[in-house]
Amino acid sequence: MKVCILRLTGIVMAACLALGVHAQSLDQAKKLYNEGEYEEAKPAFERLVKQSASNPSYNLWYGVCCFETGDFDAAERHLLVAHKREVADAYLYLAAIYTSSYRFAEAVDIWEGYIALMTKKKEDTEPYKAQLEHVEKLLRMKERMEDVQVIDSIVVPKDRILSAYFLSEDCGSLQPYGDFFQSAASQTTVYINPKGDQAYYGRPDENGRYALHTQSRLLDAWADESLLFPSDTSENNYPFVRGDGVTLYFASKGNGSIGGYDLFVTRYKNNAFLTPEQLGMPFNSTANDYLMVIDETKEIGWFVSDRNQPEGKVCVYLFIPDESRKRIAGSDDDAWLCRRAWLASIRDTWAADSDYTELIARAQTDETISAFPKQSNDFELVVSDRATYYTWSDFKSPEGESFYRKVESLRRQIESIEQSLHESRDKYATGNEAVRSQLRSSILKSEEELMTLYAQLNEWIKKTRNSENNH
Repeated sequence: MKVCILRLTGIVMAACLALGVHAQSLDQAKKLYNEGEYEEAKPAFERLVKQSASNPSYNLWYGVCCFETGDFDAAERHLLVAHKREVADAYLYLAAIYTSSYRFAEAVDIWEGYIALMTKKKEDTEPYKAQLEHVEKLLRMKERMEDVQVIDSIVVPKDRILSAYFLSEDCGSLQPYGDFFQSAASQTTVYINPKGDQAYYGRPDENGRYALHTQSRLLDAWADESLLFPSDTSENNYPFVRGDGVTLYFASKGNGSIGGYDLFVTRYKNNAFLTPEQLGMPFNSTANDYLMVIDETKEIGWFVSDRNQPEGKVCVYLFIPDESRKRIAGSDDDAWLCRRAWLASIRDTWAADSDYTELIARAQTDETISAFPKQSNDFELVVSDRATYYTWSDFKSPEGESFYRKVESLRRQIESIEQSLHESRDKYATGNEAVRSQLRSSILKSEEELMTLYAQLNEWIKKTRNSENNH
């Protein structure tokens, strides 16, 4: 009897000890959870879920840990358990999972259920109705998705997006903002039309909000800056104008965008731009999408997106423009439509038995026949022992071209001063003492100015050569 009592006492003590350990583990896990240390809290909640598979709180906590650590399949399974018991936070995380995976119809159901739950609890539902409207808009965009063929993609650093764009001459040119304005580096871009006399760009105001501007080239300088959309309070950036001169693509964080920057198109008519039209999926996504360019000569287009990319990286997509903007026919395979919408695999967009090798090669070269005739011997610049440039199209880097435009501007300035100085010297040689006295100071000032300009000229020529040789 004594032995049995001792054994029973031992069992009870072991059970109490085990309960104490589990209680301590739960408290510790909840502390880590509340502090956002989901990876550390996850093992404890996993053990608790295995012990009590239907416990809504355990399933919520473990599901959130899975979500925050990137295991979305496991997160969904356990959050659904909590959702069935109407645990409020489970709705929010499930809505995030369904939205991020483009399962918008399921996200709509979740938001409707959450609004009903909050209404029952007499909570303010207006913020959640806005979320529901947003997801409903995403669902409509997915249902009207364009059947576009995305034929190639390249991942590049965010500050090197222009390395993937090779525009034909008829398409104009793109430059980094910092190169065009000779200012501090910026990750945005400047578009210059084929004639080289109109520039479009996004420039930040004093609050850092970007707005679209344009400038005209007057003689040797850019001037007459003006806003493209004077009354628009949205953040607009990354403009591009098509060959017709009136169709403008740009990116906006306003105008009803669905996530960060969205792509929009508008047209100039009757001295004003029409109401911008938001492009559909797969061009736009819940991430940032921008810098849409259509090269009609090459019959290709580009756009940038940071969907599914790590911090600091973006993907530049190459696609075949389709003026008809044909939509994808109805499909019962929602998983396939989701992949098409977020471009999980560009192969899903390819037409059967298509070979895009030639188009891709064309996109990656600068050698394109132009409808605009080139001027021969615009200048003569010895870049190296093996290369001499005669036209603007000879430049390999936008930076080098920008530097040499500064050289040409200085040369014109020097020629003007030299002409004026030559006339002053002639007057000085034939004039009386009064005339000479009047001209003496201006001649000396012009000579000093010329010395400074010649030094600047040589420095910019050196910069041009270095830029081209480095490129």
